[in-house]
Amino acid sequence: MRVLFLINEAEPLVKVGGLADVGGSLPAALREIGLDVRLALPLHPTLRPLVKGERPSAALPISGARGPQTASIYTRRLGRVPLWLIDGPPLREADHIYHTRPEEDAGKLVFASIAALRHAAHCGWVPQVVHAHDWHTAAALHWMRSEASSVSPLSASAGVLTIHNLPYLGQNAGAALREYGLPPPGEPDGPAIGPDTPYAYVPEWARDALLALGIASAERIVAVSPTYAREILTPEYGSGLHGLLQARADGLTGILNGLDVRLWDPSRDSRLAARFDATRIDRRARNTAALRVGFGLDGHGERPLAGIVSRLDRQKGLDYALPALEGWLAAEGQLVVLAAGDPELQRAYVELGERHPGQVGVRIGYDPELAARIYAGAHLLVMPSRYEPCGLSQMIAMRYGCLPLVRSAGGLKDTVRDAERPGGTGFVFDAATPEALAQALARAMSLFAQPRRWRLLQLRGMKKEFGWANSARRYKQVYQQAVRARARSARLTQEAR
Repeated sequence: MRVLFLINEAEPLVKVGGLADVGGSLPAALREIGLDVRLALPLHPTLRPLVKGERPSAALPISGARGPQTASIYTRRLGRVPLWLIDGPPLREADHIYHTRPEEDAGKLVFASIAALRHAAHCGWVPQVVHAHDWHTAAALHWMRSEASSVSPLSASAGVLTIHNLPYLGQNAGAALREYGLPPPGEPDGPAIGPDTPYAYVPEWARDALLALGIASAERIVAVSPTYAREILTPEYGSGLHGLLQARADGLTGILNGLDVRLWDPSRDSRLAARFDATRIDRRARNTAALRVGFGLDGHGERPLAGIVSRLDRQKGLDYALPALEGWLAAEGQLVVLAAGDPELQRAYVELGERHPGQVGVRIGYDPELAARIYAGAHLLVMPSRYEPCGLSQMIAMRYGCLPLVRSAGGLKDTVRDAERPGGTGFVFDAATPEALAQALARAMSLFAQPRRWRLLQLRGMKKEFGWANSARRYKQVYQQAVRARARSARLTQEAR
């Protein structure tokens, strides 16, 4: 099966967030199970040195309201995965991967999405499935179902959309859509919005939101965890698109993201003070000691050490966590924080450290080496997210013998089992309140005083399988469903004529 994989980030080439982990790992896992996957990525400013002085492998015109624009395609490989780097005038004009407002990025991303599709047709490699990720590449699916693609062989290709973070809708993209011949639904030259059209359930305010158009156009939709797939059907988590998603519920499923288990392996991780695995877990204590030294904490081995590795924002729940963490510290717990984000929260956590010298260590920013040392040295990883589509930190923590303490949301609920349940691997609480988090921290404090039970939870977590192989098999099933759905839709359209 031929799959064109469209995404805006892929590690190690370009990484801003967790999207890059998917772009860097899932295509390779899909090829491992026999799929012919090609990865298309915009040529972001940070990637330009890779092609400096090189002639593109292909150049083709992309129609625009101001005349044709030339898309240049550079071919590479990312491991065993063929890679297309997409360039053109809108991308050369960009000086950032992401700007503050989505409409500032919409033009280059719509251009890159269409260029990738056009190149597939141009080179004779017509995918059976086009797999788009988040709003950045959702315009590709809208293009495939529009009049603009009616003469393209890709009009028969099936579309799959993965939703990584629904609130980021790619709104106010109307100008970019019109520029490349894709006026939003309901406009004079745009797609119809009658009851039997894909756009019937797109709210009027979202007709220029790229993610909404992708949801309406895709044969199959994937959320990045089973629980998140259910959550986004509700008004609380649906970002105003719950009606549209409910209408598409038969084509919606949840698939957990995987983890690069070769990268996140405590037995081989050179960033650690001491490497270890489930058979040598006693060596882990050396990482805890080194972490305390690195953060200037008092070296009391009997104190439980909690860690936070996160963005500082409301989604992550680190605002309401502060009162609960004060209780943790009052009970003689310790805390290390590696985080950045909201300036007020940054100040609040810095002040927390200043109030508790020797007990709290805070670093503002993100440092992957320090993050690995926290996973390997902290006893507990605190993740009180209000919503968490999937989350990788809790998976990494378990592989590194660090028990996750999480709110029962999204992928956190799907990956962490509470210590009081059979097969427990961490601590889970329900309400996004300081009181509920404080109770969970108190339970963790109590269990830490029972070393045998604590060790049992550590070992269970370290043995859990979080690699990409299972996710890839699930995606293959979704691709097959999408192909059948597209063929059925095409047949019905033909019969209607």
